[in-house]
Amino acid sequence: MANLSDMCGRYALAADPEELVEEYDIDDLFAGLPGPDYNVAPTAAVAAVFERTVKDTGEVRRRLAPLVWGLVPSWSKQAGGGARMINARVESVAEKPAFRRAFSLRRCILPADGFYEWYQPEGAGPGTKVKKQPFFIHRGDGGRLAMAGIYEIWRDPTKDREDDAAWLRTCSVITTQATDAAGHVHDRMPMVIRREAIDRWLDPAVTDPAAALELLSVTEAEQLAAYAVSTAVGNVKNNDASLLEPLAPDDEQDTLI
Repeated sequence: MANLSDMCGRYALAADPEELVEEYDIDDLFAGLPGPDYNVAPTAAVAAVFERTVKDTGEVRRRLAPLVWGLVPSWSKQAGGGARMINARVESVAEKPAFRRAFSLRRCILPADGFYEWYQPEGAGPGTKVKKQPFFIHRGDGGRLAMAGIYEIWRDPTKDREDDAAWLRTCSVITTQATDAAGHVHDRMPMVIRREAIDRWLDPAVTDPAAALELLSVTEAEQLAAYAVSTAVGNVKNNDASLLEPLAPDDEQDTLI
């Protein structure tokens, strides 16, 4: 296995918000949601599913709303640095100060068609002709991944709290050790929430970290498929369906020599 960064840093979601409303039984659809995005990158607005309790009535409402990918803890003195916290390791998410409160109180689902990872062969490095090869990793049955996430709400202390611009809503993807289907490309992968666990995962009344940890799942190796895609995905300016097209075998081989 090559020495790779401990990050899941790009994914794709081609669904329109209306599709997600139906899939996740959404009560409230918020403005600002992105359309189909084939190259979701850190600091981008992403579609997120979460539940909030209405203060006046106590009713729990399920929302589909945009969150910025890259978590900023509520106690942070400034909004910068979120791009460094796009992932939260499952091994420490319940204890790490930056994540533990969100894990107890603000869990979400980040729908994805799949995610990209870059394979770097042994011996590759500066000055070599060996290129990192991006792969698209997805469910083999064509279903979407319900990636497990956490989110935070940060307020800019220089702005009036009644001003919506004073609030920054951010998120992070929970990751785990990769199963074999993804592990030959990268050593980490997103954790997911199975359909039967979604209601409890999103329930704001579930605040026990141990109970929340039990709801996390790993996509089994036999459920995943991976194929090489164009290196164009490495540029965030490239964003269309062609990024998901598999390379021909000869093209894939050319990237590894």
